[in-house]
Amino acid sequence: MMMIVEAIAEKHDVQSLSSISNSLRIADLGCSVGPNTFLAMQSLIEAIENKYEAECLKHGYRLPEFQVFFNDHAANDFNTLFSSLPPGKSYFAAGVPGSFHGRLFPECFLHIVYSSFALQWLSQVPAKVLDKDSPAWNKGRIFYTSASDEVANAYAAQFAEDMDNFLKFRAVEMASGGMMFFMVPGVADDCHPSQSGGGWLYDALGSSLMDLANKVSQ
Repeated sequence: MMMIVEAIAEKHDVQSLSSISNSLRIADLGCSVGPNTFLAMQSLIEAIENKYEAECLKHGYRLPEFQVFFNDHAANDFNTLFSSLPPGKSYFAAGVPGSFHGRLFPECFLHIVYSSFALQWLSQVPAKVLDKDSPAWNKGRIFYTSASDEVANAYAAQFAEDMDNFLKFRAVEMASGGMMFFMVPGVADDCHPSQSGGGWLYDALGSSLMDLANKVSQ
């Protein structure tokens, strides 16, 4: 978060935005149910307020009104999310259900887009992984770290397609001068999937699920 605060202090064009509107709109894409999203949104708002105090208030601009849009799939527990909103929040809150792999907001609407550890979730399981006749059929697994390269490549291709759609739709929704911040887990280009951290946890979970499924089917 410190890098995000520094980026806002260095690059956020508050003077141009202030001359257009006194409302600043922020979206957390893949917000889940909190409380991390509340901490992140408050940090973003405080960074922007500091930027205004340093550059704009002395020129007669007043602090903007902040709108925060919490986005996640429609199945997300928005009741829990909104029942735990901080009582002293300095923004207007709204929920936006839907996949961030599609359009969510009007054109040129958002000033700040934030997403933390959500973009790694794909829009769907790659079709090749579910095809029994495909070399990428991931039989007996729920993850790709111990699977063949064909399986890993199928997941990589789906991720590339999803990211392309994500960025395409955000390009429409972002206002001029806006900023986007993403935190996404990743691995080095030369790191084989079998060497990625945490993969063994999914392999162990997948093995347990397979044992459970076999026991139920007996």
